Amino acid sequence: MTDLYSVSLKKAVHVFSAGHFITLTDDICEAVHGHNWTVSCLVSGVPNNHGMVIDFIFLRDTLTEIISKLDHCMLLPTKNPFLQVTMQTEKEQDEVLVKFGERRWVFPAAECRLLPLVNATAELLAEWIGNELIQALKRNNYPQTRSIRLEVDECFGQSAVWENNAPTK
Repeated sequence: MTDLYSVSLKKAVHVFSAGHFITLTDDICEAVHGHNWTVSCLVSGVPNNHGMVIDFIFLRDTLTEIISKLDHCMLLPTKNPFLQVTMQTEKEQDEVLVKFGERRWVFPAAECRLLPLVNATAELLAEWIGNELIQALKRNNYPQTRSIRLEVDECFGQSAVWENNAPTK
């Protein structure tokens, strides 16, 4: 059996501010609101021949790059069966129109992040960030990585965790 090591990262820089709303039931949708989301991660694996599971600086910078895609945006799920999310051009400006039953919202497209999620929940944001991190690990040849644990905190003491084993195989 091989020993397993973990690298944990929770930095002040891994915070993003974003708006969202979620469908709570088939006929109830929250009001638009926002959070200062905090992201932390734990990467586990076998150290390479230099004694590292992953380079802290690579992990910090990669996570920062992923999170920056969400910062100061309206997070909109595109796979929610109760929401209609469409791009449109009005008066030469791209907009995103979102409908839920009789309710509708219009957002400037440049300020939206359309995500392939069922809902913009902390759980599914953790999964999306984690999968983006897995792809970055694969592109940068981190084959010794065995598992990733992502935690997204939407406010102090209220967080969701997503874990994936064997992400770079």
